[in-house]
Amino acid sequence: MPTPASPSNPKLPGEAPQAGAKPGGAGNDAHSPVDEQLHNFWKKNGQAVIVLCGLVLLFYVGRAGWDYYANQREDGIRAEFAAATTPDKLQAFAAVHPDHILGGIAQLLVADGDYQAGRAAAAVSDYGRANSLLKTGPLAARAQIGLAMAKIQSGEKTEGEASLHQLADDAHQFQAIRAEALYQLASLAASAGRGDEVQRLALQLMQVDPNSPWAQQAFALEAELPAAAAPGAPAAVPAKPPVLFKPASP
Repeated sequence: MPTPASPSNPKLPGEAPQAGAKPGGAGNDAHSPVDEQLHNFWKKNGQAVIVLCGLVLLFYVGRAGWDYYANQREDGIRAEFAAATTPDKLQAFAAVHPDHILGGIAQLLVADGDYQAGRAAAAVSDYGRANSLLKTGPLAARAQIGLAMAKIQSGEKTEGEASLHQLADDAHQFQAIRAEALYQLASLAASAGRGDEVQRLALQLMQVDPNSPWAQQAFALEAELPAAAAPGAPAAVPAKPPVLFKPASP
């Protein structure tokens, strides 16, 4: 009796199907549901995906180009600022670059030159322009105190002192600006021989910034004042009033 032929690769009960076998006996050429979904998606949306990828690529290429242009422009502005070595060139630079911080700094330098040269009216105008260009920050505050001092220099003493008091009493103002404003007020008081006011301002300066060079100079002003005059006697004025708007020594 012939022996029945056994399969070359019999499958035992519970054995997993061989790799590559398709459910239901499907051949190797049959597509899985996932393949069909991907094919249908690409058929419907392939063009949109390509366009989207192109837009993303253009965005990053354009951004890199803009960054390069901005960096080149910034380098050019810095070089132009460095070449502005005279007041006229600084003034011209500030006019060309009103929205750049270096434009505000250029205007501030022009104002400082006017103040130091005794051109009070020009200093008032240039400090005001510098303040409007710089808008905020320590340099803008520096322009504000310069404007106050220029007004005092030009004869607008009441308005200038009011501005100094406003800066000195502003708790949100920069500490160094408050200290300098207090010193300038103490200097004005010392020039007028108002010793009590000098003492009060020096104490207030100590509360604002005891380690500031302005505090040391304010107490030096107080020490230089003559002794209090007798009741009814006119106040003595120091022989050499301190220089206003003098930079703090380190």
